[in-house]
Amino acid sequence: MGVDRFAILKILLEELNLKFIVIRIDGNRHFFIYPEEVIFEPVIAMLGYPPEAVLRKMANCKTVLVAHYDRVKDSPGANDNSVAVFELVKAALTLKRGNIGSWLVIFTDKEELSCGASLKEQGSYSLAKFLKEGILDKTHIFIFDCCGVGDTLIISTAVDHLLQNEDSTGFARSRHLVAQMRERSLVAARNIRLERVLLVPTPFSDDAGFFRAGLAAQTITVLPASEASELASLLRLRPELADALVSEQDGVEKDFIPKTWLSINGPGDRYETLTPRNFQKITDFALALVGVS
Repeated sequence: MGVDRFAILKILLEELNLKFIVIRIDGNRHFFIYPEEVIFEPVIAMLGYPPEAVLRKMANCKTVLVAHYDRVKDSPGANDNSVAVFELVKAALTLKRGNIGSWLVIFTDKEELSCGASLKEQGSYSLAKFLKEGILDKTHIFIFDCCGVGDTLIISTAVDHLLQNEDSTGFARSRHLVAQMRERSLVAARNIRLERVLLVPTPFSDDAGFFRAGLAAQTITVLPASEASELASLLRLRPELADALVSEQDGVEKDFIPKTWLSINGPGDRYETLTPRNFQKITDFALALVGVS
């Protein structure tokens, strides 16, 4: 648990010959993996925070796949969020070998927040503000989190609970983008013939920081079929629980939260709990979002 995740991920990407740069924003280090067609001059890659240069190079990016690589202290972080990182690394390799363009994979830092911390302290908040400075504010952003346990794809509806009482122009645009991304998710799932797909609210991930910065994003996660169907049934009976689930409010009963989600952020999030037979399905889903199926 005491390993340097940044260093290990950097070595892995180098060994796989994936093209990437590390962008430092507010002390956080985010990995940007990009297609072969994109060329960063060495001096730009060394700067660490080159907004105009980076965004110009990524002007034609249509799909961004995101996963956080940090973990809670004292947690092995197997499901939250090592598996999703490896699934997207595999997707990036497939895209590279197929010479596919118009995509970007971002591994974010500081998704995990300490108790009582503001969403503006989340790494994705300052990252989203950085991305919004350019032309990525209309790009479809898909966040993969806790994608290592189970066989049911969960397309999160968490953002709906934040948007339901907002009526400004900016939020209307976010609502439109979320609807587009949700439809793309459903189409991608059909294209690769995923049998189990549900739309239900989920606890916040990097989408919280993105949303707070005014950038829409769609979260994707996975649950065992029994837990997913039980959650969906309960929320139909007690829709008021959705807000408690999304915001993870203190003092609210926890017995309705799926066991898989309760086990993350603690010592129980170990590799023994993972279901490797389903990993490839998530990689295939990520590829389908980019247009590869």
